[in-house]
Amino acid sequence: MNYKDATIAEIDTAVAAAKAAFPIYRRLSDADRAAFLAAISREIMAIGDELIQSACSESNLPEARITGERGRTTGQIQAFSDFISNPTWKKEIHDPAQPDRAPLPKPDLFQTQIPLGPVAVFGASNFPLAFSVAGGDTISALAAGCPVIFKAHPAHPKTGELVGSAISKAVASCGLPAGVFTLIHGSSNDIGSHLVQHPAIQAVGFTGSYRGGKALYDLAVRRPHPIPVYAEMGSVNPVILLSQKIAENPSALASGLAGSVCLGVGQFCTNPGLLILQKKDAAFLDLLAAELDKLPLGTFLTPGIAEAYASGVANLAKLSTKLTSRELPSPALFVADAADANRAILEEVFGPCTVAILVEDETEMLSFIESLDGQLTGTIHGTKAEISEELVDTLLQKVGRLLFNGFPTGVEVSGAMVHGGPFPATTDSRSTSVGTQAVYRFMRMVCLQNRV
Repeated sequence: MNYKDATIAEIDTAVAAAKAAFPIYRRLSDADRAAFLAAISREIMAIGDELIQSACSESNLPEARITGERGRTTGQIQAFSDFISNPTWKKEIHDPAQPDRAPLPKPDLFQTQIPLGPVAVFGASNFPLAFSVAGGDTISALAAGCPVIFKAHPAHPKTGELVGSAISKAVASCGLPAGVFTLIHGSSNDIGSHLVQHPAIQAVGFTGSYRGGKALYDLAVRRPHPIPVYAEMGSVNPVILLSQKIAENPSALASGLAGSVCLGVGQFCTNPGLLILQKKDAAFLDLLAAELDKLPLGTFLTPGIAEAYASGVANLAKLSTKLTSRELPSPALFVADAADANRAILEEVFGPCTVAILVEDETEMLSFIESLDGQLTGTIHGTKAEISEELVDTLLQKVGRLLFNGFPTGVEVSGAMVHGGPFPATTDSRSTSVGTQAVYRFMRMVCLQNRV
């Protein structure tokens, strides 16, 4: 099937329908909105094997991965349904009046949350289900009471269409206006630009490249009435390797780290693309290189990603020393001294490779961490005795999620999760794109004074 780019007129029609649906949808009770989300989950499951086969075909991902991702997708939908079923979710605060207070009486104040309005959402290439049409951005916006116009990712159009149809069926079965959800296709930048600049769009959700996310952000803030853009743009996710922890079980650490680097062919925004360790521990890198040499390259999501990876690792080979033995492109480990680690060495390469930076001591380690850009995750492998408060504090200034003695690939969908981080990992470090707290991106606080 040929999925044509939406025309400007079609985008305007979709946004107009979302705008018209908003007054009705925002007044829907929490119970009815929760039921709507549950209906979306059921409709997705009702697609059956066709959805699995389509996603596998379009993404080159194995059936087990897609089946698991479908479960994650429906699971997070149910999580949002459950979340807004709890009356406390709007974080309401009531400050009772004190009419007899001197010298002035205190008014009755009631704070609550209201939805922003129609939201534009852009799907990711690497998760055709969980970060796509019914992914966290869409579902959190719908949970908040915001209609969604979703621009499907061109890497998996049929999969997007199947899930979009499931959401539309749920809209109809729940008696909601059709404008609550609209799916559009398009590979042209003009489509996204027009959508983000449309005056009726009140917020944007995006997962993808820095270039794409920053472009949308720049357009949104230059509008006559700027709007928030929640863009998750990836990172290199530094992993700090401390001496005592390395010495405890270097083989197990090398094996686990190699598995994390190569998980999903390295096509995760939380892929550990940067290692930091002292020069005295450099021998550990030989173990890690040997583990990476055992692992297959795998099949990339798209030919374009494969080409970008080949180019990225070839460039790293010119800027640093390659420790893995196989010819590129392959899973790869590079190493450089902190003093030689220029910005080009530290740029994200989307795929199964990582760069090790060698420092002289903890002082240089802290200095190097301070020089890093914002990241989605940071990880410390160390014993309790060697993990200093200063190291933790320094790394916390750079990341949205800090792991201890684990691996960053894999993001739990829960209330406590933070999938975000300082710029350029995201465009707003105060929010998360994963977990139930993501709903607040698409709401704003209001105060009712002396309500009647």
